[in-house]
Amino acid sequence: MDYSNVDLKKIANKIRHDIIEMVYGANSGHPGGSLSITDILTVLYFKEMNIDPEEPDDPGRDRLVMSKGHASPGLYATLAERGFFPTSLLSGFRKLSSKLEGHVHRGVPGVETSTGSLGQGLGIGVGMALAGKLDRRDYHVYVILGDGEIEEGNVWESMMAGSKYKLSHLIAILDRNRVQLDGFTDDIMPMGNIRAKAESFGWNVIEINGHNYDEIVSAIERAKSSTGGPTFIIANTVKGKGVSYMENTAKYHGSPPASREEYEKAISELDMELIQ
Repeated sequence: MDYSNVDLKKIANKIRHDIIEMVYGANSGHPGGSLSITDILTVLYFKEMNIDPEEPDDPGRDRLVMSKGHASPGLYATLAERGFFPTSLLSGFRKLSSKLEGHVHRGVPGVETSTGSLGQGLGIGVGMALAGKLDRRDYHVYVILGDGEIEEGNVWESMMAGSKYKLSHLIAILDRNRVQLDGFTDDIMPMGNIRAKAESFGWNVIEINGHNYDEIVSAIERAKSSTGGPTFIIANTVKGKGVSYMENTAKYHGSPPASREEYEKAISELDMELIQ
């Protein structure tokens, strides 16, 4: 299928529908941080990444590491929509006999590495990018981080390594939705000036609206063309984007719709967004 002229908004809306269906069907999961990165995942998988579901292990493919592994509904729904496995399998999310575990699992087609223990993904991405540089391959490695996650010290150790080895094909994307497990990040652990911190570690930094497709595409294109080292994209997003009662609310970091009424409200709002 030719994805050069796809309707990114329509695809993202379908993925958001699937996220709500998955967590409601399982009565478990993390909708908030999955909804906040949906637009970014849509741009990556349907416009920017060099991938082929028919050849998921192609050595020259781009790689994506979902470091915030609890956002598995967002990644699984995106992979299914892109054709890595049938969308019908999404109903097995967090259920016995299904490979779709609650945190990103390597056994799922299209998933590069298992994650869930926060702070690990960027180090894995550094390794992948360094291997590509040593093997003289041209693939890019994308790592999606949560803003609560960057409270972990090993994230910054990995940033030092990415800079040291001048890994220009390494692109980290920070999901800056400002809400983590049970509150706002600035209340739990103030991060100060993230741009200045990332720049001080030797990374190129781009800051965008993580729900604006033009800005997402432009940032990724700029990062891909960079030759001076790795790039850190700060994507300002809304936790629970697309579902009004989930937006900017810590409760839905790790909770599905609490009732049939909440589920139907979420689906209705997403339906209305699609026709606007």
